[in-house]
Amino acid sequence: MKNNYIKKGIIGLCLASMTAISAEAGSLIKLENNTVLSQDNTAIKKDDPYKSNRPAVDKRLFQSKAVESEIVRIKKMLKNQKLAWMFENCFPNTLDTTVRHRKSNGKDDTVVYTGDIHAMWLRDSGAQVWPYVQLANSDTELKAMLAGVIRRQFKCIIIDPYANAFLDPYDPNPDHQWMSDGTAMKPELHERKWEIDSLCYPIRLAYHYWKTTGDTSIFDEEWLQAITLVLQTFKEQQRKDGVGPYSFLRVTDRALDTLNNGGLGAPVKPVGLIVSSFRPSDDATTLQFLVPSNFFAVSSLRKAAEILTEVNKKPTQAKECIDLAQEVETALKEYAVYNHPKYGKIYAFEVDGFGNHLLMDDANVPSLLAMPYLGDVDANDPIYQNTRKYVWSEDNPYFFRGKAGEGIGGPHIGYDMAWPMSIMMKAFTSKDDQEIKWCIKMLIDTDANTGFMHESFNVNDPNKFTREWFAWQNTLFGELILKLVNEGKVDLLNDIK
Repeated sequence: MKNNYIKKGIIGLCLASMTAISAEAGSLIKLENNTVLSQDNTAIKKDDPYKSNRPAVDKRLFQSKAVESEIVRIKKMLKNQKLAWMFENCFPNTLDTTVRHRKSNGKDDTVVYTGDIHAMWLRDSGAQVWPYVQLANSDTELKAMLAGVIRRQFKCIIIDPYANAFLDPYDPNPDHQWMSDGTAMKPELHERKWEIDSLCYPIRLAYHYWKTTGDTSIFDEEWLQAITLVLQTFKEQQRKDGVGPYSFLRVTDRALDTLNNGGLGAPVKPVGLIVSSFRPSDDATTLQFLVPSNFFAVSSLRKAAEILTEVNKKPTQAKECIDLAQEVETALKEYAVYNHPKYGKIYAFEVDGFGNHLLMDDANVPSLLAMPYLGDVDANDPIYQNTRKYVWSEDNPYFFRGKAGEGIGGPHIGYDMAWPMSIMMKAFTSKDDQEIKWCIKMLIDTDANTGFMHESFNVNDPNKFTREWFAWQNTLFGELILKLVNEGKVDLLNDIK
């Protein structure tokens, strides 16, 4: 998702079996048949096409007995060898390659890299470890690691609630490439793009962890500091009292990596919605009221209110969360719905409160397609169903269909590049078994025989893709397969040829 792709050194190592193809936002990778990219970034020929592509056991950064047991269980149930192989590679990828679990002042502290970028995004890290929470009660070490992620996320919010990505405090060579950005950068930050969902994902993860494990120890003083800053930031970005303290400028040849109007972005009318200067893709918004992220804020604030009420016994702060959630939800009903001549009432992707609507969807979550997956709207909501039909059609300017596949992409990578994440979200939010089966089949067929998911693939040639190591999409694929198995859809999966 981020603007870091295959490095020249890696391409040089793999010249015998890889071809680099330049692209506007990064480098695409093309692999020959029966060639894969291993986790140490070398291209290798495989005699056994379904031999595990995970790092060697002694190279794995974190090991969980519960996760390993799930891999064995699921693989035994799956008859499709390639699907079983991909599950084995993908589901543990976050643990294998991105987790740094430590103790800090006697408490768990876990940094989670996004993959090939050595930084921790609040969004990505919250999504990457999410599917492991369901296994926490059967693995004390896994539970401790997850508590550490939550604690680290709270620490990050306290450092700067406007930042999206943070550096590992134990990294001897931190990546300070964005320190020259025209915003209030700090040495602890990797990047400071204001995105609503950066404050929502930590609440979602903490709430899920609490509901699953019953552990309330994470909701200490740092949590209370963090949620106070979340409320403050959301209210500042309603922009009722002016534009607020945030601005962002970057010297770049990429328009969506900076904000117009002197770093403040496009004007908005203060109607109760919250500005998100950037999207979950880390691209700048066009109209700054990003609709799916505002929906995510509503559900997150209500989760926070429940924690504050039941755990912290803070009714006043809980009411602040409830009142703000209600205000945003009311504004969404009034300003976020567009009466489309073909699809009827749909949710716009972005609005500005002045009556302007941007109609599109982007693959990154939160997205319009993914709102039921996050629990932000009911999948049966008729406006969502209309929106779902719209975004998965060529009326959505960022929907791409080709000879090899189809899906939603976005301006982060550009034309003809569909994101597997969108196909997964279509499956997660579907109640049609044939549609789900079709989605899984497409995911299996567009992995370029690597056994992993990628950021995006060319819809006419899936051997051309971006980011060979993107842990969020890998783990999300594992989450989807595990969900389908646990819902009794093994026969559906085994029927895929």
